[in-house]
Amino acid sequence: MKNKNYYAILMAGGVGSRFWPVSTQDFPKQFHDMLGTGDTLIQKTFHRLAKLIPEENIFILTNERYNNLVFEQLPSVTKRQVVLEPAMRNTAPCILYASLKIQKENPDAVVIVAPSDHWIEDEDAFSNNVQQAFNFCSKNKALMTLGIQPTFPNTGYGYIEYDKTSTEAIKSVNQFKEKPAYEVAKQYIEQGNFLWNAGIFMWSAYSVVEAFKNNQPELFALFEKGIEVYNTDFEDDFIRDNYGKAENISVDYAIMEKSSNVHVIAAEFDWNDLGTWGSLYDKLDKDDTKNAVVNARTLTEDASGNMIRTKNDKIVVVDGLKDYIIVDKDEVLLIFPKTKEQDIKKVLQKVKDKFGEQYG
Repeated sequence: MKNKNYYAILMAGGVGSRFWPVSTQDFPKQFHDMLGTGDTLIQKTFHRLAKLIPEENIFILTNERYNNLVFEQLPSVTKRQVVLEPAMRNTAPCILYASLKIQKENPDAVVIVAPSDHWIEDEDAFSNNVQQAFNFCSKNKALMTLGIQPTFPNTGYGYIEYDKTSTEAIKSVNQFKEKPAYEVAKQYIEQGNFLWNAGIFMWSAYSVVEAFKNNQPELFALFEKGIEVYNTDFEDDFIRDNYGKAENISVDYAIMEKSSNVHVIAAEFDWNDLGTWGSLYDKLDKDDTKNAVVNARTLTEDASGNMIRTKNDKIVVVDGLKDYIIVDKDEVLLIFPKTKEQDIKKVLQKVKDKFGEQYG
């Protein structure tokens, strides 16, 4: 029997514009089978969480425009489990809102907040780490995060500095660091007590609500006004009237960086933040010439290191291209150097400006 006090907030509201043209505002990456496995990212995340957490206690937090997509892809979930944001306000407001709902339903709840777009290889090791955190959070007033052991000086992630003197698996956090320059990232790795910030959090519902109350009194007051109507038929009206008044702020800034009771576990599983075509390329199997292919049938000549994705069984012929992103979707074909993948957001805006919003 799974523990009825275990809950999850599955974060599925982002647009994922760096995965354009597959990921669009109307149909973002979490609802696509990005890896060619047969499951979309949100489906994989839901099933991973359900190994430890009762399915009915997994809340999906998403923008209201994706409501139908959630029910199409996760047909077993109920309306109670889908928490809709009527406006984009970053991660703090939606996590506070969902946490108040969960606390009202079960004051003894312990909760994991998990993004919908992570690739995790060893799901049993993931469950073990979450169980370890839940055990700690149910006995201690703590905010916890899962940190990833850095494998190279990545400048695309934030870092977590933990207490170097601790010999325990659960370590207290000294401070969070923003995405660093390359030389700074190298120093972090040399110091040996820095982890990548994966944005996976665990805490009791009580602890996280207290953290918001102490560190974000205005935000807390805004959502606390709705306590009486949460989990009732009047909740939607309250949220529609009030959600847009919330500050646009991340949970890291709002509570994690301001709290003194933050702890971290170094994850024991392989992890990848599927944020860009390059990160997807890193996770996929490669052919003999180091091309990563999803769905396509390819004929390549003097072509290596490419990320190639099309609809099922499309034939793609590539000659003389190295380290490119080649993505074909409906009316859009993207051929773009992997080294410039961070610019895809800018390119998307140019496409919208020139050809119309419907292409983004």
